[in-house]
Amino acid sequence: MPAGVTRCGQCLKRPQAPVQRSVAALDYGFPWDGLVAGLKFHGQIELAPTLARLLSEAVVSAGIEPAARLIVPVPLSQLRLRKRGYNQAWELARRIARWHGASADPHLLQRIRDTAHQLELPEADRAANVRDAFLVEPRHAQRVRGRDVALVDDVMTTGATTSEAARALLAAGATQVEVWVLARTPTPGG
Repeated sequence: MPAGVTRCGQCLKRPQAPVQRSVAALDYGFPWDGLVAGLKFHGQIELAPTLARLLSEAVVSAGIEPAARLIVPVPLSQLRLRKRGYNQAWELARRIARWHGASADPHLLQRIRDTAHQLELPEADRAANVRDAFLVEPRHAQRVRGRDVALVDDVMTTGATTSEAARALLAAGATQVEVWVLARTPTPGG
């Protein structure tokens, strides 16, 4: 977004979206797509500090105070977490939280069912794929209630995953949800 613009055209067209605002550090394209894929799919966890720093700088440049938010990563299903061995969104979120003295927790938001990879699906099927896939862990819901929450993920394409996760956080009592993503897939032709 250009300086001074706080809502994109898509957000203006869909005012019912559950996300207050989104911040993306990068466009998902060369050379960043290779680095993001390295972190996400190829176990290159050593990329996390550098990529988290880029996202942290984008958040601060957007005029956001990270310490004032509860920082929550988009969770993986238990099956995908076991296969991968780590959650790349948590690797970004935990570093941002530590650098800014913010509260973060990888267990508050749960993915309660395994879903197909969004990248394997056409855009029209993505929202249905993640519908009702997230739930705030009931024993910890009081930590979400009344808080501004930053939901962290690596890549946003259609926003279906982050919108559904934001709905779960709002249902648990979050005041508002922002989405902080490392990379945003550019709109074709945009």
